Amino acid sequence: MGTRSKAVLGTGSSTAARLLVGALAFTAAYVGVSAYGTANSTPRETTTVNLSATILPITEQTEPDVGTITVSALTGRGTGCDKSFVARSVVLNPEAGDTLMYHWRLTRWSSVSRSWKTYQSEYAGFAGARRNVKWELRIQDNPGWYRIELVVEGAKKPIRSDRILVSC
Repeated sequence: MGTRSKAVLGTGSSTAARLLVGALAFTAAYVGVSAYGTANSTPRETTTVNLSATILPITEQTEPDVGTITVSALTGRGTGCDKSFVARSVVLNPEAGDTLMYHWRLTRWSSVSRSWKTYQSEYAGFAGARRNVKWELRIQDNPGWYRIELVVEGAKKPIRSDRILVSC
């Protein structure tokens, strides 16, 4: 049994040695060809690209004034009597280290009670001296007159937008 084990071990070692030599030869050939290609390479052609800029007029005020609400209709959203809007305002926090709470409120004119009734609302807050705030809202299948209010904690009265007529 001892002779047979040596024979198997011997043939396995020679096979492994041949594979190692073959792998080294292949690696050397690959590195040589790669180095030859890099050494003999010529610089590639360069292409010049001219960039141009077009000045477009700003169609929407980027930051509203403090104490006002700007409302814009979002185009491309909704069909028929499904309307989307974005309301923006700037809120100042007199105590920048503390959190200031505020909430948006969408009100709808009721011809029955002859008053503005809350239709939707959203609450939020922030810490810091100043924040540009925005609210995206959607009115679906309910035509009428609407108004957006921003109620800031500690303020004497809410900030109100102009009336918005939603029709189908």
